[in-house]
Amino acid sequence: MDAPAGIAMGHRRLSIVDVSETGAQPMVSSNGRMVLVYNGEIYNHRALRAEVDGAGWNAGWRGHSDTETLLAALQVWGISKTLPKLNGMFAFALWDRETRTLCLARDRIGEKPLYYGTVGGSFVFASELKAIAAFPNWRGEVDRDVLALYLRYAYVPDPFCIWRGISRLPPAHWVEIQSGRAGEPVAYWDFSSVVVTPKQAVAPQPRLDRSMNELHHRLQAAVGMRMDADVPLGAFLSGGIDSSLIVALM
Repeated sequence: MDAPAGIAMGHRRLSIVDVSETGAQPMVSSNGRMVLVYNGEIYNHRALRAEVDGAGWNAGWRGHSDTETLLAALQVWGISKTLPKLNGMFAFALWDRETRTLCLARDRIGEKPLYYGTVGGSFVFASELKAIAAFPNWRGEVDRDVLALYLRYAYVPDPFCIWRGISRLPPAHWVEIQSGRAGEPVAYWDFSSVVVTPKQAVAPQPRLDRSMNELHHRLQAAVGMRMDADVPLGAFLSGGIDSSLIVALM
């Protein structure tokens, strides 16, 4: 991908939006400076594309993939201003050929995982651990301290990883890597910012019917954005309320 800098990126794509070659990854920016590889989906990419155009984007569009929209947004606003605008599930890596800087980012809730660390003197990253395990000189040593955390909590908390030398980027964070060294992850969103505490709830509670209408509107909007696809869609029905409700809205 960038031989002089010793950078390589790979991607196996599950095509959902724009299944043509214009949506293929790794994707190079219109000016050739940035390279993006990403796992996930940006649900508000159409609205985001219109906002990019409104910001003076004049490079044109090659296709209609959310990948291209994300890459253009990163060119226009940079990573710190783009991340709060994204509505989706994602883990992405952005390589800047000019500054030789790699940025990794993960979605708000952490639907998509993102691992990074050092293997045999090389900096590696992937959205799945099995991709890192395929890297040459991989040893796969279990971190006994993290194993103790797993036995205590029944899961591995962020930013730890079961493999020694590998970290997991926490949700709603991004991190910058230069010369193979990762800086401290930076938070761009916090769940507490959207939680209303009893002290903050000074206004009277809305009527039940108003709350139900608002909930229905939000569910319709959320499911509607996820219906944007160029391939057939399906749903798993478990027989519960949640899956039945989603299919009804679909």
